[in-house]
Amino acid sequence: MQSRAQKSDSDPGLPMVRALSRLHDLIALVDSSSGELLWQSAGLVELCGARAHQGSHWFEALVVSRSSDLVARLETSGQLSGEPVELRAAEDRSLPARVSAARLEHGGCEVTAVVFRLEHLQRIDAEFRSRVETLSAILAGAPDGVVILDRSRFITWANPAMGEITGYAASELIDRPLLLLLRTPEDIEQVAAALRPLAADSKEVFEFRRRDGQPRSVGINARPLALPDGTELGTVAYVRDVTERRPIEIELQRRADELQNWVNAVSHDLRSPLVAVLGFARLLGEDYGDRLDEQGLRFLRRIEEAGRTMESLVHDLLEFARIGRTEPKRVHVDPREVLLQLQAELKPRLEEAQVDLRLPEDPPLLWCDRTQLYQVLSNLVGNALDHAGPSPRPLVEVNVFSEGPRQHLTVRDWGRGIDPTDHERIFEIFHTHGVPRLGKRGTGIGLAIVRKIADSHGGAAWVESHPGEGSTFHVTFASS
Repeated sequence: MQSRAQKSDSDPGLPMVRALSRLHDLIALVDSSSGELLWQSAGLVELCGARAHQGSHWFEALVVSRSSDLVARLETSGQLSGEPVELRAAEDRSLPARVSAARLEHGGCEVTAVVFRLEHLQRIDAEFRSRVETLSAILAGAPDGVVILDRSRFITWANPAMGEITGYAASELIDRPLLLLLRTPEDIEQVAAALRPLAADSKEVFEFRRRDGQPRSVGINARPLALPDGTELGTVAYVRDVTERRPIEIELQRRADELQNWVNAVSHDLRSPLVAVLGFARLLGEDYGDRLDEQGLRFLRRIEEAGRTMESLVHDLLEFARIGRTEPKRVHVDPREVLLQLQAELKPRLEEAQVDLRLPEDPPLLWCDRTQLYQVLSNLVGNALDHAGPSPRPLVEVNVFSEGPRQHLTVRDWGRGIDPTDHERIFEIFHTHGVPRLGKRGTGIGLAIVRKIADSHGGAAWVESHPGEGSTFHVTFASS
């Protein structure tokens, strides 16, 4: 941090500065020892025209009359909370305001963040007051912390659980800037990111320090408060203390990472000999096929089939391990386009089995990961072909429709059917239907992949079937 030069909001070298400007409109950073202005938010510069006071003492530059008592208390305690002042505005105006301040560590130096709030902004409009009263009555007894922020990111209401998390009494939090609850640059950047409009559903867990300095792990889920016309009134933030379970989650993540690394290593180690086996089997067939009798050629075909099955197994294991490790890349997808692509790829198998693949004519768009939707449909249609057996109707029918907050797709066949005792087990990895299959041998992972993709999209996967009556596989996705 430079003590003689102010930084702009857009300076890429100061991520904390950008985070501070997202938290509060009227905020400045000052040198804790000298009181010199280091940086001001764009809102404060516009209101006060204060860039002309670069290097000046913040109180002389921004406040009409100096109060040695107020400055001395800040120097002694490192904090101010809602102290009344007259803010020095442009064109020789003065505006009644409240000032709060807190010390922060940044770049190895100690700085002080000073936040102003204009007095007229504390008079909440009637609509926001009504919303706050309604929500406070509902959320007062919530087990998780709940805090309501106004448009300036000042706390308007907090429930008792929020007091437990922060170490402040709920009443002490009212009319405080959010900044006063945050003690490190990391806290500021993560909270600012969780509260930005595009992250209204953010649930990322991060470390937070209580009033007494004790570290806590918390997750924030923020929702905007807005009028029907889109006018922002404020934000409701739900704060969950996950300190006790955090070590367990970290250990589970560590083991998941170890498992992923193991799968990657094993897959690589298996692929190398597989490439050799398949390559030499191909060369053996090409160069010495005419010297082998029928039994020898049959053995060679079995080697190639087993090698390709193993190759598919390695591929499916990697896919299964990857699903769920990152959020699906959800976009609006036309399922008919995906199905037409799949139908073209499966044309030889469909013709060989003399099975008709019936697709929906005008299905709704699905909010999902396109690649993973292809995996779901490919596995379900392929599964229907693998297990078709003798069928009174050589048909596989796909349907897609919306059900309120869910999107629902089904794949139906009129094949052998599945005993109800196996309805859950067939979704387990490496489990098969236990019946002879037609066509390509599967790996026993396809339906496990389908269920894992459904779970990652906030949905579910299941089957309805009875022996001799065919099967209908269901997959749902959350639509938002």
